Amino acid sequence: MIHRTIPGFIEVVCGSMFSGKTEELVRRLKRAQIARQKTQVFKPMIDNRYSVDHVQSHDANRILSKPVEKAKDILKLVDDNTRVVGIDEAQFFDDSVVDVAQKLAFRGIRVIIAGLDMDFRGLPFGPMPKLLAIAEEVTKLSAVCVVCGNAASRTQRVTSPKGQEGSQVIVGAKEMYEARCRFCHELDVVSVAGERSDGESSK
Repeated sequence: MIHRTIPGFIEVVCGSMFSGKTEELVRRLKRAQIARQKTQVFKPMIDNRYSVDHVQSHDANRILSKPVEKAKDILKLVDDNTRVVGIDEAQFFDDSVVDVAQKLAFRGIRVIIAGLDMDFRGLPFGPMPKLLAIAEEVTKLSAVCVVCGNAASRTQRVTSPKGQEGSQVIVGAKEMYEARCRFCHELDVVSVAGERSDGESSK
């Protein structure tokens, strides 16, 4: 058995939208920084809701990050003396992010990944199931259901840009999504942005 001075491993933080995934990612990264460990943070280029060059939670807690188009680009950008790598919104990457995480861990790096485990339909999202399978540690967070107040594990899409109602990937926040529990989560209730469910334009 090989013993490493700094063992590499993978942590995954998952859950619905508004469950605090990014908040937890930022918290762990800042603790690593306090411990004087060099950290680098990456996110998919598609996620520019709050900032182009920061990972930021819905509560405005943020940390500097590097947007990348493809997960494999992360390998080229990680410095030799980096000890902790954070990856946010991992569900937006393809399956190559799994191989990236594995390679980083085998290099002795602590890899902290945050992402949605289910899409708006309640189905497994992108590479997240594989990341959950290979992780040494998994944390699943819950939000608060806006309908009944119970623990929410699902993301409800309530509106979409016209013509994209069925698209799995539409980046948005509170204007487009809600947290729901299993029993309050509904399918096929997405309305077109700017219109009410009765078909009339909203003001």
